[in-house]
Amino acid sequence: MDAAAEVKSRLNIEDVISEYVQLKRAGRNFKGLSPWTNEKTASFMVSPEKQIWHDFSSGKGGDAFSFVMEMEGMDFRGALEHLARKAGVDLEQFQGARFSANTKLKERLRGELELATRFYQKQLGGSRRALEYLIKERKFSKKTLLDWQLGYAPNTGSALVNFLSQKNYTPDEIKRGGLSFAGRQGAADMFRGRIMIPLADATGQVIGFTARLLIDEEGAPKYINTPQTLLYDKGRHVFGLHLAKEAIRKEGFVVVAEGNMDVIASHQAGVTNVVASAGTAMTESHLKELKRFTGDIRLSFDADSAGIAAAERVIPLAQAAEVSLSIIGLAGAKDPDELIKKDVVLWQKAIKNAQSAPEWLIDQYKNQFDLGTAQGKKLFSDKLVPTLRRLRDAVEQEHYLKQVADLTDTSLEALRAKLSQQSPVNSPRLRRAKTNLEADDKNALENQKLQDHLLAMLLAQPKLRGLMDDLKDEYFSDGPARQLLKLLRENPGLNYRTTSGMSFSRKRESSKENVKTGSPTESGMTEAKLKEISDYVKILSLQFEELYLGLDFGDLESQAYRLQARLIGRYVNTQKQKLSSKMQETTDTKKLAGLMQQANELNKLLK
Repeated sequence: MDAAAEVKSRLNIEDVISEYVQLKRAGRNFKGLSPWTNEKTASFMVSPEKQIWHDFSSGKGGDAFSFVMEMEGMDFRGALEHLARKAGVDLEQFQGARFSANTKLKERLRGELELATRFYQKQLGGSRRALEYLIKERKFSKKTLLDWQLGYAPNTGSALVNFLSQKNYTPDEIKRGGLSFAGRQGAADMFRGRIMIPLADATGQVIGFTARLLIDEEGAPKYINTPQTLLYDKGRHVFGLHLAKEAIRKEGFVVVAEGNMDVIASHQAGVTNVVASAGTAMTESHLKELKRFTGDIRLSFDADSAGIAAAERVIPLAQAAEVSLSIIGLAGAKDPDELIKKDVVLWQKAIKNAQSAPEWLIDQYKNQFDLGTAQGKKLFSDKLVPTLRRLRDAVEQEHYLKQVADLTDTSLEALRAKLSQQSPVNSPRLRRAKTNLEADDKNALENQKLQDHLLAMLLAQPKLRGLMDDLKDEYFSDGPARQLLKLLRENPGLNYRTTSGMSFSRKRESSKENVKTGSPTESGMTEAKLKEISDYVKILSLQFEELYLGLDFGDLESQAYRLQARLIGRYVNTQKQKLSSKMQETTDTKKLAGLMQQANELNKLLK
């Protein structure tokens, strides 16, 4: 048994999911409200028997690992480690010696950082000056101090090192945790005389610290972070994500502030879908981490040269990560904390009125140059063209070029010529324009639901499989859906028992002299292929049980024919749209005739 199977065998999926979703018994299954949509009628199903879940409103589903990956924004490895700790499974027994040693060290460092957090919290209680700063100056409540585990590092040489040494941590472990450095008289505390802000991963485990100077000293940096360690990577870590992720899912977007204190102030004021990039510039890794929870990212940047430069850096990264990027203006305040202190409603309005990143840049540069002069127009366009050139979507690019053309009273052709004058060495290839990303996503989800429901019927009811004669592979998504369709075609007698997991049988034609059936090798191959998509098959089984099990065959057949017609209709419409675009792009008569012939062939599918 491998590590994943061992973890699964020790955990009940309903216990794992009930930590995130309130579940109620519904026959053999459990039911709850979707954690991804604002539904009022429960459509989130969990099957203890099959050890799978399916959310009918969002179309998502899978096992305990996929659920944790969705909820916590983890990769499979992270979900495995997370659930292994819950199940009491020692992953070392499944790993090589070198990997096991690395895992063991990580666990030691986690324990060490947890102790350091408690140590700093205790020191805060004994520091009047630190408490006054946080409570009177920053206006943080005692609840906020506890929620964010804020602390204080005493301004002594080695108080933390001595404390951890007494807890049997070695000098090497303390250093590798980013908590000490080599001083003249031995190991010394990395942080001294500073407010300590723990940095936690997406699950809430402390992996490092940001330390703010309590009393400003000339030449001393106001903020310092834990150096790169086995646990902490500043280029990937998103501050506050463990406390913001639920609100991010609910609101559908995330706000990225520049400072950790801004994040804490916003959460205290009730705006909790806010995070920060922990003292470093936004990276593609940060964007990809946030994309696990939402594709709508709103940055709170200052409207100064540094903020403008930061926006110009992030735009191409957002294009590469395929996220929607907008920027929040802070009129009348230097940062979110100051705006919140004036009135949290002002902060909420600023977030709501966020501008797309290119539009924000255009507004910033518009105020810097005299657009009534040729030189001003040149400098204005010089600043913007490099950023607009990096936009991958042709329609989006043209939209902003038109804005620049209108502001400079210049022709679009002139700007296009300027755009093509300098082509960056590694500029990304422009993608074909999408007219509406949200509509595309919604269409893809609806199409997947149609496929799933139809395949659930074909899998559970062999009498309906005559419908497959009119179904082509390309009607179905590449992956499990298409694999299952192929299996059902190759094994028309395959009978999946919806109530007994992976058990299946094959119909046999028999007589006293002869039994016609697949060979043992063929049967084994079929079972192996079915197991490759076992979670998908179980989800379809759960769908059939919940939606169609009580229907008589006549009603079921009618439903199946309607689903088939809708699926084919969607395919035809999608293909015709593609053909229409090609027709508009070509002037070749022969090619045009060929495209029209393809359109006619598509129309025949609807008859």
